[in-house]
Amino acid sequence: MSASGQIPPAGPLQPADPDEARVVPIRREEIAMALAPRSRIAEQFRALRNSIQALNPDGAPRSIVMASAVRGEGKSVATINLALALAEVPGTHVLMIDADLHAPALEDYLGLPHRAGLSELLGGRVGMDRAIRTTSVPNVSLLAAGELPVNSTELIGSDRMRTLIGACKQRYSYILIDTPEALTISDAALLGSVSDGVLMVVRLGSTPRHVVEQTYNMLENMGGNVLGTCLTGGSVVEGKSKYAGR
Repeated sequence: MSASGQIPPAGPLQPADPDEARVVPIRREEIAMALAPRSRIAEQFRALRNSIQALNPDGAPRSIVMASAVRGEGKSVATINLALALAEVPGTHVLMIDADLHAPALEDYLGLPHRAGLSELLGGRVGMDRAIRTTSVPNVSLLAAGELPVNSTELIGSDRMRTLIGACKQRYSYILIDTPEALTISDAALLGSVSDGVLMVVRLGSTPRHVVEQTYNMLENMGGNVLGTCLTGGSVVEGKSKYAGR
């Protein structure tokens, strides 16, 4: 299921017009960096951005896997908000990759039509220029999931995926990779082992601590460099607005 509650259409999907997303504004209230840039939640994502930058003092391109123990932690929302926060830094170009080939959500949160993406790119059916779209936010681009494959692990664990991450680092300052729940699907751990870091997304007051710790240890044992934790799901009331990450 997608973030809109609809099942993404089965393939084949059409290649993307690289510029089609530029005219589609972000309207989902969960994306605080776009809808409420002066809010407390937006400032928290800026603080997270600053922490990530502090771990990367030389400013080298970095790939970061956004992981969670179970579904529903707010991982996709965190991915988009963090991407927008990073893109505020002058000269920083960010690519979001929807590598959740089970329940992709980034296109729906951005209000974009489903197009060919990661699956088709790894399968050699489209090139990067017809799979990656620039968004309405300057310096933020998207590589959507594309057609949902029968065996996602075969694609995610392939040499082509490793090569793709390397190629993207030639073009972008940060690559944020949205992934399925790590405790039951191995894709996040596979990607974590070939990326520069893993950020754990945890819903406040929801996920049992032992489940988070189990996932953390599993990601590290698979070779992932767990950078830290992003907490979601805390309600923030400011004036008449209330935000709760999803």
